Amino acid sequence: DVLYPELKARKLFPISREAGPGATQITYYQYDRAGMAKVIANFADDLPRAEVKGKAFTSPVQMLGMSYGYNVKEIRSAKFAGKPLEQMRANAAKMGVMQKENQLAFLGESASGLPGFLSNANIGTYTVPADGTGSSKLWTTKTPALIIRDINGIVNKIFSDTKGIFTADTLLLPLAQYALISSTPRSDNSDTTILEFVLKNNPSLKSVEYVNELYQAGTASADVMVAYKKDPMVVTMEVVSDFEQLEPEKRGLEYVIDCVEEFGGILIPYPLAVAK
Repeated sequence: DVLYPELKARKLFPISREAGPGATQITYYQYDRAGMAKVIANFADDLPRAEVKGKAFTSPVQMLGMSYGYNVKEIRSAKFAGKPLEQMRANAAKMGVMQKENQLAFLGESASGLPGFLSNANIGTYTVPADGTGSSKLWTTKTPALIIRDINGIVNKIFSDTKGIFTADTLLLPLAQYALISSTPRSDNSDTTILEFVLKNNPSLKSVEYVNELYQAGTASADVMVAYKKDPMVVTMEVVSDFEQLEPEKRGLEYVIDCVEEFGGILIPYPLAVAK
């Protein structure tokens, strides 16, 4: 079989099925409180008033679809050859839906209104510093110490931007940069790689993963890295209903099976809990 890169969206993003099959949109509410007490004198009647404000955020749910089929002759030939034709095509249809799901999860799609992870408006931006000469941000031009500075910088940004509420435990990198830090020693006299050093010495970081979609982030601009806390409070992938095969439909001498999934994209309820 031809091999394809691993689809990592379901591995990296907590899955939510709360909306349930048939939902046309997902709405979550953000509440904020206002007001602070003050020192008062006896019998004061002008106490500060506490208030709670609410705001709704809505995201659409879209149907992903694919189909497969087989005719009478193919069924007979497959039986003669001992090949599970029906199962192989069913697996191909499911993989096609999973590939689209994975693409939408990382990149989103403006035409369908589905929010993706990298295109989400609630992600903070971390500007990678240049190397010692001030001319390049590429890790291939930097020393291990500067690469470690960059990684700690994006992890610490979430901690500082959220005033300590959130700490990043997951870092996502493009393949080239992941390969670099996983095979480059911390120093000339060290038997520890940059990756091992970072995981051992950064108190919040628990996992570093390579992701194909981070290579130029679906555009022709630049590679990106992303740090976030892998927690459903921070990010959810909305799988409203999983892959489903509908009943076979006979069309002449052919049988066609439609396959569907309901998908709501990526939601990030807490701004600045993710940085790229």
